[in-house]
Amino acid sequence: MIDIESSAVSVDAVVLRTGGGGTQVLVHRRAAEPFAGEWALPGVLLGAGERISDAAVRAAGKAGVAVDHVSGVGQLVVFDEPHRDPRGPTLSISAWITVAGFEPADPDEVRWVSWDAVPPLAFDHERILADVRPVLADKLWRDLTFSRALTGPGFSVRTALEITQSLAGAAVDRGNLNRTLKRIAVRSEEPVADGVGRPGAYWRWE
Repeated sequence: MIDIESSAVSVDAVVLRTGGGGTQVLVHRRAAEPFAGEWALPGVLLGAGERISDAAVRAAGKAGVAVDHVSGVGQLVVFDEPHRDPRGPTLSISAWITVAGFEPADPDEVRWVSWDAVPPLAFDHERILADVRPVLADKLWRDLTFSRALTGPGFSVRTALEITQSLAGAAVDRGNLNRTLKRIAVRSEEPVADGVGRPGAYWRWE
């Protein structure tokens, strides 16, 4: 029998919120080596018998996110490059977490960033974000659990457009988006102002 070295298993949290003209990602400075002081996604080693969703919430807690801030969590992509962690072979399971009402106390230690303004990150976390971004874009408006967690109970057309464009990384057709929303949400009879121009339509989840 061939002895095979076991890999550690980590859970790296892609913490998201609606804001900044779309969606934003949470990064924090690592407190310990390796890469102490560098920006990274919050992550933890998966505990024995621990569910991935629980580990992801625990990881977000390292950046100051309380359980009460979390509106949803789910698994994304597995990263298995054997040299991704200098401490030894470590499998990374990425997970999305949506939060609301969380503002970092110290932006020099924890901050929200847009997808196109992510600072250099430790480990392979830049690749993680690059790989999960199209996955999240594909989940939006298809995976209703994720979509509801990201938008909250209701949202304007403008917000929907900004969220879609920020995840897709490109402009989207408003007409096509409205047709998609008609299939999955209920249009409110009370329009809401988006801050400029005429009030926009408002959508609510059933």
